[in-house]
Amino acid sequence: MTKFGIILYGTAIACMPSQAKAATHTDSTPSLKHVFAKHFLIGASVSPKNIKTEEGTLLLKHFNSITSENVMKMEPIHPEEHRYEWAGADSIAAFATRNGIRFRGHTLVWHKQSPKWMFLEPDGSTVTREHLLQRLKDHIFSVAGRYKGQIYAWDVVNEAISDNPNEIYTKTPFYDIIGEAFIEMAFRWAHEADPSALLFYNDYKETDPVKREKIIQMVTDLKKKGVPIHGIGLQGHWSIHELKSDALEACLNDFSKTGLILHITELDLSVWPGEPERRVKNERDAADGMTPEKDRAQRELYGMMFEKFRKYSNHIQAVTFWNISDRHSWLDEWPVWGRKDHPLLFDEALTPKSSFWKVIGQ
Repeated sequence: MTKFGIILYGTAIACMPSQAKAATHTDSTPSLKHVFAKHFLIGASVSPKNIKTEEGTLLLKHFNSITSENVMKMEPIHPEEHRYEWAGADSIAAFATRNGIRFRGHTLVWHKQSPKWMFLEPDGSTVTREHLLQRLKDHIFSVAGRYKGQIYAWDVVNEAISDNPNEIYTKTPFYDIIGEAFIEMAFRWAHEADPSALLFYNDYKETDPVKREKIIQMVTDLKKKGVPIHGIGLQGHWSIHELKSDALEACLNDFSKTGLILHITELDLSVWPGEPERRVKNERDAADGMTPEKDRAQRELYGMMFEKFRKYSNHIQAVTFWNISDRHSWLDEWPVWGRKDHPLLFDEALTPKSSFWKVIGQ
């Protein structure tokens, strides 16, 4: 057993000779989960489809934790009030159990992928507060209850804190109808449904000091109320054009002081600058993809990130990449329709990139 009672598989292994790095991914490539076995779990988000492909093979070699990318979110798994779609989540749960991999649940409450029926009465009017609370409770008990004992950690509430420095909570149907109490109740119900699961609040833009302070204040208040919250999920959707060492240091230092477990939950490092709005691809997007300059910048920043993660590994229990390889990333379509990104440690051929070797210290 290791910290937080999590079983980590394997031990650190010897470094690979530098002349072998140009080869494709082979059995002699060091395994991420073994390299970091004494520090934290190494995870990736998955779909029912890609765990059946070559990416699934790569996953088994390098990762010992998985997160469902989409199929456990409220709208995909609960599209109608009295109908659940279990097949996708069941297949991922079975894959995890079959291969001895830890399974993170994502996510029980998130306004951006919630079905419209959740907020409407049968006559089309806005649902009452009491009715929405009952629906939310039923959903949490159904989903968390079904996977009780199979999931070691849940992202209970996702992205409830506002990016606007002048407000605390994002104005969503859950907030507008219930108020901030929906967060507390979601955690209490998740704990009732599965008392053994670790429960996390998950959010992005955590390196911004204003938003970070709001997150810390919220989780501190929940703890004072005796709410069963065990950890904070730091998404880690960063860009080579924006992430700075001192900002990440301050982020990890501040969150570590909460006394809660930290998970890096959705890690990727875009090679494009961040943009706030959707748009179509232009000529520059087509011509300026993964350049040698971007590769070097990504390598150095990934190296810096994992140095920080190791430094705070007494607080960080898991580091999860959002997708397995550059073959598929949600950033391929966000925020620019049709534009390819290259944010992960393995390229489209599933070959370790220079960032991979930097991360493992070579």
